[in-house]
Amino acid sequence: MPSKKIMFFSLIIGLSLAGCSAESEDDRFVYSGFTGSNLTLDGNARITPSGLLELTNGTVRLKGHAFHPNPLRFHKSPNGTVQSFSVSFVFAILSTYPDLSGHGLAFFIAPSKNFSGAFPTQYLGLLNDRNNGDTNNHIFAVELDTVQNYDLEDINDNHIGIDINNLHSMQSHDAGYYDDNSGIFQRLALISNQAMQVWVSYDRETTQINVTMAQLNLAKPARPLLSTTYNLSTVLTSPAYIGFSSSTGTVSARHYVLGLSFGMNSLAPPIDIGKLSELPRLGQKVQSRTLQIILPIAIAVFLLAVITTISLLVRRNLRYAELREDWEVEYGPHRFSYKDLFDATEGFKDKNLLGSGGFGKVYKGVLTKSRSEIAVKMVAQDSNQGIKEFIAEIVSVGHLQHRNLVQLLGYCRRKGELLLVYDYMPNGSLDKYLYGKEGKPTLDWARRFQIIKCVSYGLLYLHEECEKVVIHRDIKASNVLLDNEINGRIGDFGLARLYDHGSDPEATHVVGTIGYLAPELARTGKASPLTDVFAFGVFILEVTCGQKPIKKGREDSQPMLVDWVLEHWHKGSLIDAVDIKLQGEYDASEACLVLKLGLLCSHPFTNIRPTMRQVMQYLNKEMPLPDLMPTHLSFCMLALMQNEGFSPYTISHPSSATSFGTTSGLSGGR
Repeated sequence: MPSKKIMFFSLIIGLSLAGCSAESEDDRFVYSGFTGSNLTLDGNARITPSGLLELTNGTVRLKGHAFHPNPLRFHKSPNGTVQSFSVSFVFAILSTYPDLSGHGLAFFIAPSKNFSGAFPTQYLGLLNDRNNGDTNNHIFAVELDTVQNYDLEDINDNHIGIDINNLHSMQSHDAGYYDDNSGIFQRLALISNQAMQVWVSYDRETTQINVTMAQLNLAKPARPLLSTTYNLSTVLTSPAYIGFSSSTGTVSARHYVLGLSFGMNSLAPPIDIGKLSELPRLGQKVQSRTLQIILPIAIAVFLLAVITTISLLVRRNLRYAELREDWEVEYGPHRFSYKDLFDATEGFKDKNLLGSGGFGKVYKGVLTKSRSEIAVKMVAQDSNQGIKEFIAEIVSVGHLQHRNLVQLLGYCRRKGELLLVYDYMPNGSLDKYLYGKEGKPTLDWARRFQIIKCVSYGLLYLHEECEKVVIHRDIKASNVLLDNEINGRIGDFGLARLYDHGSDPEATHVVGTIGYLAPELARTGKASPLTDVFAFGVFILEVTCGQKPIKKGREDSQPMLVDWVLEHWHKGSLIDAVDIKLQGEYDASEACLVLKLGLLCSHPFTNIRPTMRQVMQYLNKEMPLPDLMPTHLSFCMLALMQNEGFSPYTISHPSSATSFGTTSGLSGGR
């Protein structure tokens, strides 16, 4: 009998130990290298043959993710509190430049492994411009960021931050650690090409989050770098996944994770530093013994080659000579080399020509290193006056990130030319579809209405949602480009002006395109968001009617598209203004809404015009259009245009129907 009791208790103890072991295996794990691991990967991420987790490989504007394959239960019960946990990982960021990098990486806990809608660049492959800050994200992250993004209120370009559903970090600090002996803060450069270790912990009793970091082979410092309290029970779901995310921008970088450990309700197991793989070198290492043998011979051959080929090299360098001044150093990665653009466009061959006009020529190109498709606009510059301020604004606009803007990547200066580099839009400009150029098919009404909404989203972002107010000053069909899904994107920021929110824009030379210019520009010379709204009103009439703003005709006919639409409205035949190429296949209520909205936006009195936020509310049918009679509107428009010196008959003269102003050469479409 005693022996049976002993066997029974032994069996119970054995089962209990087995259960504890299984729980420990689920809740505690460590990767001292990733060879043979079954991590879930997407985007640019991969496991290298040496066992490194490579999130990005140096390609620009891409993202990569890696996940521990099994979901973790952070809540003991469905409505319970999040359990305590601790994490440790070793990472490294390799950059080609000593002080520039292509954004950073983040450790995260998320409810899903689907990040297909996330953006690269400043969004680190975690969120996008619409869901950033949404409490439904249920994401906790620790970011290691190497680019200062003013839109996200980053403190600098070398920081670590705690993120809750938002890339506006709730707390951030310059990367580094506090020395245990002296208590002095020791700064660490995230793009030093060196491996570093990070520790993250959460205490469910105090809801305290601690983040600590140090260089590799240094014990965890006693004082955390970041410490805050936040109840993660309101954030994390159960189950949830842990992983890493990274992205690049216009500058290349490589992001690596060398090791990872995790512990639920316990300290994360230590990572075996001795088992971690070595980081790749940026460039090949020359063996010193080989160097000693071949150096004398190599020098002799090199000198001979230089002497015999120096004349050819000089000619070749002159071919790619650029204009570069000391003050341009501050614009860094936004400056492209002429050689790269020359190679990308195959020497600016005619077969790569996308379009030409008074502004210059636009070529399609493919960058040799990244294989990214670009569009290169060659703009003639007759004078250097104001070129520094102009390039500063070009670079500022290049920081803008929105799905309805054509991304301006940078510029290049060579002799009398200024080259602007954009993302390539495969379907070209909208005007080619409206007027049947180059055999383009006629756009149906659904696509036209969607393009109008796309442009309004882009203008709303420029006017109200970026750090500075951006006035485009040349909204028209030829400056709206179509991506591969026929979505409209605003392009050509050659005339754009920037100023702070709440400040009064200064008067400038009147620039833009005849037919889209607000009448008050002739009186004040001040471009404002409402002058963009005026041009947008003419633009949506153009898209709906399929006609240019200045109609060709006799002097006794009606030359202006706005007046022509007003005349139809006055006669009760507004629907007859819709493009006849649609053959009646359109939503009549939407078409009437757009026509009336176009007239409202192009009203001569600025206080009558809506803001772009109100425009979006009208287009989304969240609020009705104001009641405005066509006879009163027509009288106001004609009276004010005559007072401002804009006669509809003189303005329709062919010689006047072009862009004008001191920088009119930039106003053409891409």
